[in-house]
Amino acid sequence: MNQVLDAKHINSQHGGCGAEKGLITVDQALALIVEKTRPLAVETLALSLALNRYLSEDIYSAINLPLFSQSAVDGYALCTQTNLSAQCRFELVGEIRAGQNTETELSEGQALRIFTGAKIPAGTTIVARQEIVKLEDTYICVTEDLALHADIRDIGEELAVGQLLASAGQKLNVGAMASLSMAGIKHIKVQQFPKIAVVITGDEVADTVEDLNSGKIFDANAPMIEAWFQSQNQTVEIVHVADTAEDVSKCFESLKKNYDLIISTGGVSVGDYDFVRPVALQHGFEQIFWKVKQKPGKPMLFAQYPRDDQSNCALLGLPGNPAAVYIGLQIYVKALLQALQSQIQPEQWANGILQHDLKADARERFLRMHAVFEQGILKLNSLAKQQSHMLSNLMHANCIVRVPAAENIQAGDILQVLFIQH
Repeated sequence: MNQVLDAKHINSQHGGCGAEKGLITVDQALALIVEKTRPLAVETLALSLALNRYLSEDIYSAINLPLFSQSAVDGYALCTQTNLSAQCRFELVGEIRAGQNTETELSEGQALRIFTGAKIPAGTTIVARQEIVKLEDTYICVTEDLALHADIRDIGEELAVGQLLASAGQKLNVGAMASLSMAGIKHIKVQQFPKIAVVITGDEVADTVEDLNSGKIFDANAPMIEAWFQSQNQTVEIVHVADTAEDVSKCFESLKKNYDLIISTGGVSVGDYDFVRPVALQHGFEQIFWKVKQKPGKPMLFAQYPRDDQSNCALLGLPGNPAAVYIGLQIYVKALLQALQSQIQPEQWANGILQHDLKADARERFLRMHAVFEQGILKLNSLAKQQSHMLSNLMHANCIVRVPAAENIQAGDILQVLFIQH
């Protein structure tokens, strides 16, 4: 069912629980996000500003690394045509430090004091580390056997001119930035970060403790979402909207023209005050999918608004329950962010062994668990309070575990694990 759902199919998906017909699977939903999301435009940044960005092009080395043959140790550059035996003596004719150059060319039986990283002089066939050398006036004596080419770093042994350094779609972590810097890369082309709005729908949010007496609740979604995006090095604008068609309409009309991505929470199911989906469709958003066979987070909406400049505003409508929002962030919003930046590799899930039984459910479940490695085995234990309105177990959870639909899971079964960071 890897296709955009038509309006007739959309309108038929009301009511029921997780077993209702017509729901797409988690994998189908993720595939549609990748397939339908158009990457954002490219910009050029200084490498120093590009941490956690995604490359928009392959990068090739313009230099050799090392740039020249150099010493791997502090010691002595030697000229000899054969392997050395202990107690060989060489005439000491000079010194060279890292960053210097020398016109000296060694002849058979000559040595030059040299330091780590320094360019080896012409004629050098061995570098003897200083720990195995005795200084005897203007001569040195090597106290151990050495093979030809010992402790010499060859030009281009790490990188050669034209070698691929990094690939388009690759995320620039600290290691990647260090490698590119060593190769002399100063500027790179990356996908733009998306401009993101987060729409929190609902009239039930309390501002003070006194508000709780009127049936309101404190808002966990906005702080959680903002913190999650901060962990992704993204900034967002939080917008609170009342549960009225007029307010939701005004909100979408404004945001669709100025943002690359809208994340909404609440108002996406079929209740009397769930206006997100019908209002979005009225304002030109084209539905990609609605409702996924999962728990929590079934009534999820993915739609796009096509703009005149050929760009899109993506809308991911999440249910309002905090646990469903959290799962939506970790699984679907992350996939959307990656697709917007040309990173289309699926999230990497590990395998772990469940330590207890689980009853079957009609929907695939995402359970918050605690995982530990014991003697090289990843062991999984569920946490209490998994209901979609509960978040307190996130204090102890370090992973999300995919539990297949309609299967009784037994202790010892292998399940997919996604480690999470808070």
